Amino acid sequence: MAATTTIEVPHLGGVKAGYRLSGDAVDATKPTVVLINSMCTTVSLYNEQFASKTLTDAVNLLAIEPLGHGATSAPVEHFTYWDTAIVALQVMDKLGVKKAFALGTSQGGWMVVRMALLAPERILGLLPLGTSMDSESADSRTKGAWDPKSTLGVFFESWCSPVPTPDFIIDDTWCGAVGSLGFGAAVSAETIAFWTQTLKSVYVGDEGRKKVKGALLNLMERDSLLLRIRDIKCPVYWLQGTDDVVYGTELPKEHILLFTSAKETKLRFLEKGGHYLNATNPTEVEEEILAIVSKYKE
Repeated sequence: MAATTTIEVPHLGGVKAGYRLSGDAVDATKPTVVLINSMCTTVSLYNEQFASKTLTDAVNLLAIEPLGHGATSAPVEHFTYWDTAIVALQVMDKLGVKKAFALGTSQGGWMVVRMALLAPERILGLLPLGTSMDSESADSRTKGAWDPKSTLGVFFESWCSPVPTPDFIIDDTWCGAVGSLGFGAAVSAETIAFWTQTLKSVYVGDEGRKKVKGALLNLMERDSLLLRIRDIKCPVYWLQGTDDVVYGTELPKEHILLFTSAKETKLRFLEKGGHYLNATNPTEVEEEILAIVSKYKE
Protein backbone atom coordinates (compact mmCIF):
# COMPACT_ATOMS: atom_id res chain seq x y z
CA MET A 1 0.00 0.00 0.00
CA ALA A 2 0.98 3.61 -0.46
CA ALA A 3 1.53 6.03 2.40
CA THR A 4 -1.61 6.97 4.30
CA THR A 5 -0.25 10.34 5.40
CA THR A 6 0.83 13.28 3.25
CA ILE A 7 2.35 16.65 3.94
CA GLU A 8 2.45 19.65 1.60
CA VAL A 9 5.78 21.28 0.77
CA PRO A 10 6.37 24.31 -1.49
CA HIS A 11 8.62 22.83 -4.19
CA LEU A 12 7.26 22.77 -7.76
CA GLY A 13 4.32 24.91 -6.77
CA GLY A 14 3.14 22.61 -3.99
CA VAL A 15 3.92 18.91 -3.67
CA LYS A 16 1.87 16.62 -1.46
CA ALA A 17 4.46 14.13 -0.25
CA GLY A 18 3.47 10.70 0.97
CA TYR A 19 5.39 9.65 4.06
CA ARG A 20 5.44 7.19 6.94
CA LEU A 21 6.89 7.92 10.36
CA SER A 22 7.67 5.50 13.16
CA GLY A 23 5.79 6.71 16.21
CA ASP A 24 3.20 9.44 16.37
CA ALA A 25 5.75 12.23 15.97
CA VAL A 26 9.48 12.80 15.56
CA ASP A 27 11.26 12.04 18.84
CA ALA A 28 13.86 14.78 19.19
CA THR A 29 15.94 12.60 21.50
CA LYS A 30 16.61 10.09 18.70
CA PRO A 31 18.49 10.44 15.43
CA THR A 32 16.34 10.19 12.29
CA VAL A 33 16.87 7.92 9.29
CA VAL A 34 15.17 8.97 6.05
CA LEU A 35 14.20 6.07 3.76
CA ILE A 36 13.66 6.52 0.00
CA ASN A 37 12.07 3.61 -1.86
CA SER A 38 12.85 1.93 -5.18
CA MET A 39 11.17 2.22 -8.57
CA CYS A 40 7.36 1.95 -8.41
CA THR A 41 7.33 0.78 -4.80
CA THR A 42 6.05 2.73 -1.79
CA VAL A 43 6.80 3.22 1.90
CA SER A 44 5.64 -0.39 2.31
CA LEU A 45 9.03 -1.48 0.97
CA TYR A 46 10.30 -0.71 4.47
CA ASN A 47 7.75 -2.79 6.40
CA GLU A 48 10.52 -4.96 7.88
CA GLN A 49 12.35 -1.92 9.19
CA PHE A 50 9.22 -0.36 10.71
CA ALA A 51 8.40 -3.70 12.35
CA SER A 52 11.79 -3.88 14.10
CA LYS A 53 11.50 -2.69 17.69
CA THR A 54 15.28 -2.68 17.97
CA LEU A 55 15.46 -0.21 15.12
CA THR A 56 12.53 2.02 16.07
CA ASP A 57 13.73 2.16 19.68
CA ALA A 58 17.04 3.55 18.42
CA VAL A 59 15.94 5.93 15.63
CA ASN A 60 13.04 7.74 14.05
CA LEU A 61 12.28 6.14 10.69
CA LEU A 62 10.93 8.56 8.09
CA ALA A 63 10.04 6.93 4.75
CA ILE A 64 9.25 9.38 1.94
CA GLU A 65 7.72 8.43 -1.41
CA PRO A 66 9.47 10.07 -4.37
CA LEU A 67 7.73 12.07 -7.07
CA GLY A 68 5.93 9.61 -9.34
CA HIS A 69 5.36 7.15 -6.49
CA GLY A 70 2.79 6.19 -3.92
CA ALA A 71 0.71 8.96 -2.39
CA THR A 72 3.06 11.73 -3.54
CA SER A 73 1.52 14.11 -6.08
CA ALA A 74 2.62 17.30 -7.81
CA PRO A 75 0.92 19.97 -9.94
CA VAL A 76 3.46 19.38 -12.74
CA GLU A 77 3.96 16.41 -15.04
CA HIS A 78 7.74 16.70 -15.42
CA PHE A 79 10.28 16.46 -12.62
CA THR A 80 13.74 15.03 -11.89
CA TYR A 81 15.48 13.16 -9.10
CA TRP A 82 16.88 16.48 -7.92
CA ASP A 83 13.28 17.61 -7.36
CA THR A 84 12.59 14.57 -5.20
CA ALA A 85 15.73 15.33 -3.16
CA ILE A 86 14.47 18.88 -2.54
CA VAL A 87 11.01 17.58 -1.62
CA ALA A 88 12.52 15.14 0.89
CA LEU A 89 14.54 17.92 2.49
CA GLN A 90 11.39 20.06 2.70
CA VAL A 91 9.50 17.18 4.33
CA MET A 92 12.26 17.11 6.94
CA ASP A 93 11.73 20.85 7.42
CA LYS A 94 7.98 20.48 7.90
CA LEU A 95 8.42 17.66 10.43
CA GLY A 96 11.11 19.50 12.38
CA VAL A 97 14.00 17.21 11.43
CA LYS A 98 17.14 19.36 11.21
CA LYS A 99 19.58 16.57 10.40
CA ALA A 100 19.24 12.93 9.38
CA PHE A 101 20.92 9.86 8.03
CA ALA A 102 19.54 8.82 4.65
CA LEU A 103 19.07 5.34 3.20
CA GLY A 104 17.93 4.72 -0.35
CA THR A 105 17.10 1.48 -2.15
CA SER A 106 18.00 1.24 -5.86
CA GLN A 107 16.87 4.61 -7.29
CA GLY A 108 16.57 5.80 -3.71
CA GLY A 109 20.35 5.44 -3.47
CA TRP A 110 21.05 8.19 -5.97
CA MET A 111 18.22 10.29 -4.54
CA VAL A 112 19.72 10.35 -1.02
CA VAL A 113 23.12 11.19 -2.51
CA ARG A 114 21.46 14.17 -4.17
CA MET A 115 20.07 15.18 -0.77
CA ALA A 116 23.61 15.17 0.64
CA LEU A 117 24.91 17.21 -2.30
CA LEU A 118 22.18 19.82 -1.91
CA ALA A 119 22.29 20.02 1.89
CA PRO A 120 25.61 18.61 3.13
CA GLU A 121 25.17 20.19 6.54
CA ARG A 122 21.93 18.23 7.10
CA ILE A 123 22.81 14.67 6.02
CA LEU A 124 24.88 12.88 8.65
CA GLY A 125 25.49 9.68 6.70
CA LEU A 126 24.40 7.76 3.62
CA LEU A 127 23.35 4.14 3.14
CA PRO A 128 22.92 3.38 -0.58
CA LEU A 129 21.47 -0.10 -1.20
CA GLY A 130 21.64 -1.99 -4.52
CA THR A 131 22.39 1.02 -6.63
CA SER A 132 24.72 2.91 -8.99
CA MET A 133 26.03 6.46 -9.10
CA ASP A 134 26.15 6.57 -12.90
CA SER A 135 23.47 7.27 -15.46
CA GLU A 136 22.17 4.31 -17.46
CA SER A 137 25.33 4.56 -19.55
CA ALA A 138 26.95 2.30 -22.13
CA ASP A 139 29.95 1.98 -19.80
CA SER A 140 27.70 0.72 -16.99
CA ARG A 141 26.29 -1.95 -19.28
CA THR A 142 29.78 -3.30 -19.97
CA LYS A 143 30.16 -3.78 -16.21
CA GLY A 144 27.04 -5.81 -15.54
CA ALA A 145 24.27 -3.21 -15.35
CA TRP A 146 20.97 -3.66 -17.11
CA ASP A 147 19.72 -1.68 -20.12
CA PRO A 148 16.37 -0.15 -19.10
CA LYS A 149 15.88 1.79 -22.32
CA SER A 150 15.85 -1.45 -24.30
CA THR A 151 13.87 -3.51 -21.82
CA LEU A 152 11.46 -0.87 -20.51
CA GLY A 153 11.19 1.55 -23.42
CA VAL A 154 8.16 -0.26 -24.82
CA PHE A 155 6.29 0.45 -21.57
CA PHE A 156 7.20 4.13 -21.72
CA GLU A 157 5.94 4.46 -25.27
CA SER A 158 2.67 2.76 -24.34
CA TRP A 159 2.19 5.25 -21.51
CA CYS A 160 2.54 8.30 -23.77
CA SER A 161 -0.85 9.53 -24.94
CA PRO A 162 -1.93 12.86 -26.48
CA VAL A 163 -5.44 12.36 -25.09
CA PRO A 164 -6.67 11.60 -21.56
CA THR A 165 -6.76 7.94 -20.50
CA PRO A 166 -9.37 7.69 -17.73
CA ASP A 167 -9.49 3.87 -17.99
CA PHE A 168 -5.74 3.35 -17.61
CA ILE A 169 -4.52 0.74 -15.15
CA ILE A 170 -0.98 -0.56 -14.86
CA ASP A 171 -0.58 -3.99 -16.47
CA ASP A 172 0.37 -7.27 -14.80
CA THR A 173 3.62 -7.61 -16.75
CA TRP A 174 5.00 -4.39 -15.28
CA CYS A 175 3.82 -5.35 -11.80
CA GLY A 176 5.50 -8.74 -12.09
CA ALA A 177 8.75 -7.17 -13.26
CA VAL A 178 8.88 -4.86 -10.24
CA GLY A 179 8.59 -7.86 -7.94
CA SER A 180 10.88 -10.30 -9.75
CA LEU A 181 13.71 -7.83 -10.44
CA GLY A 182 13.68 -6.42 -6.95
CA PHE A 183 13.03 -9.35 -4.64
CA GLY A 184 15.01 -11.99 -6.50
CA ALA A 185 14.33 -15.41 -7.93
CA ALA A 186 12.91 -16.72 -4.66
CA VAL A 187 10.19 -14.07 -4.47
CA SER A 188 6.95 -15.47 -3.11
CA ALA A 189 3.59 -15.40 -4.86
CA GLU A 190 2.28 -13.48 -1.86
CA THR A 191 4.88 -10.73 -2.36
CA ILE A 192 4.09 -10.47 -6.08
CA ALA A 193 0.38 -10.29 -5.29
CA PHE A 194 0.92 -7.55 -2.68
CA TRP A 195 2.91 -5.35 -5.03
CA THR A 196 0.58 -6.00 -7.96
CA GLN A 197 -2.34 -4.81 -5.85
CA THR A 198 -0.34 -1.81 -4.61
CA LEU A 199 0.77 -0.72 -8.08
CA LYS A 200 -2.74 -1.10 -9.49
CA SER A 201 -4.07 1.16 -6.73
CA VAL A 202 -1.43 3.84 -7.38
CA TYR A 203 -1.14 3.84 -11.16
CA VAL A 204 -4.74 4.12 -12.25
CA GLY A 205 -6.56 6.63 -14.46
CA ASP A 206 -5.00 9.44 -16.45
CA GLU A 207 -3.10 10.81 -13.46
CA GLY A 208 -1.76 7.36 -12.70
CA ARG A 209 -0.52 6.97 -16.27
CA LYS A 210 1.27 10.33 -16.12
CA LYS A 211 2.71 9.40 -12.75
CA VAL A 212 4.29 6.11 -13.84
CA LYS A 213 5.43 7.66 -17.12
CA GLY A 214 7.28 10.35 -15.16
CA ALA A 215 8.83 7.80 -12.82
CA LEU A 216 10.17 5.71 -15.70
CA LEU A 217 11.33 8.77 -17.65
CA ASN A 218 13.41 9.80 -14.63
CA LEU A 219 15.03 6.38 -14.48
CA MET A 220 15.94 6.20 -18.16
CA GLU A 221 17.09 9.82 -18.57
CA ARG A 222 18.78 10.57 -15.24
CA ASP A 223 22.15 12.32 -15.02
CA SER A 224 25.32 10.72 -13.71
CA LEU A 225 26.73 11.62 -10.30
CA LEU A 226 30.24 10.30 -10.92
CA LEU A 227 31.84 13.77 -11.12
CA ARG A 228 29.83 15.09 -8.17
CA ILE A 229 30.27 12.50 -5.42
CA ARG A 230 33.81 13.61 -4.63
CA ASP A 231 32.08 16.49 -2.80
CA ILE A 232 30.19 14.23 -0.39
CA LYS A 233 31.62 14.79 3.10
CA CYS A 234 29.51 12.48 5.26
CA PRO A 235 30.23 8.74 5.76
CA VAL A 236 28.93 6.33 3.13
CA TYR A 237 28.00 2.73 3.98
CA TRP A 238 27.08 1.03 0.69
CA LEU A 239 25.45 -2.40 0.61
CA GLN A 240 25.11 -4.50 -2.55
CA GLY A 241 23.72 -7.99 -3.05
CA THR A 242 25.80 -10.56 -4.88
CA ASP A 243 22.64 -11.53 -6.78
CA ASP A 244 21.72 -7.98 -7.80
CA VAL A 245 20.48 -8.45 -11.38
CA VAL A 246 20.09 -4.73 -12.05
CA TYR A 247 23.47 -3.18 -11.19
CA GLY A 248 25.64 -6.21 -10.42
CA THR A 249 28.78 -6.03 -8.31
CA GLU A 250 31.42 -4.28 -10.42
CA LEU A 251 29.94 -0.77 -10.43
CA PRO A 252 29.81 -0.42 -6.62
CA LYS A 253 33.51 -1.36 -6.41
CA GLU A 254 34.38 1.50 -8.75
CA HIS A 255 31.89 4.06 -7.50
CA ILE A 256 32.65 3.77 -3.78
CA LEU A 257 36.22 4.88 -4.56
CA LEU A 258 34.91 8.16 -5.98
CA PHE A 259 33.63 9.33 -2.58
CA THR A 260 37.09 10.75 -1.96
CA SER A 261 36.05 13.40 0.60
CA ALA A 262 33.77 11.20 2.72
CA LYS A 263 34.60 10.78 6.40
CA GLU A 264 34.44 7.03 5.90
CA THR A 265 33.45 4.67 3.12
CA LYS A 266 32.42 1.07 3.41
CA LEU A 267 31.24 -1.36 0.75
CA ARG A 268 29.64 -4.57 1.99
CA PHE A 269 28.49 -7.33 -0.32
CA LEU A 270 25.64 -9.47 1.00
CA GLU A 271 25.82 -13.07 -0.17
CA LYS A 272 22.76 -14.05 -2.20
CA GLY A 273 21.30 -10.59 -1.58
CA GLY A 274 18.82 -9.31 -4.14
CA HIS A 275 18.26 -5.85 -5.54
CA TYR A 276 15.94 -4.59 -2.79
CA LEU A 277 18.34 -5.41 0.01
CA ASN A 278 16.31 -3.94 2.85
CA ALA A 279 13.62 -6.52 1.96
CA THR A 280 15.80 -9.51 1.04
CA ASN A 281 18.41 -8.95 3.79
CA PRO A 282 16.75 -6.89 6.53
CA THR A 283 19.00 -8.19 9.32
CA GLU A 284 22.23 -7.08 7.67
CA VAL A 285 20.72 -3.75 6.63
CA GLU A 286 19.62 -3.12 10.21
CA GLU A 287 23.15 -3.87 11.41
CA GLU A 288 24.59 -1.23 9.10
CA ILE A 289 21.94 1.36 10.01
CA LEU A 290 22.69 0.94 13.69
CA ALA A 291 26.45 0.95 13.05
CA ILE A 292 26.53 4.24 11.13
CA VAL A 293 24.05 5.90 13.48
CA SER A 294 25.89 4.88 16.65
CA LYS A 295 29.20 6.11 15.23
CA TYR A 296 28.12 9.40 13.69
CA LYS A 297 24.98 10.62 15.50
CA GLU A 298 25.12 14.13 16.90
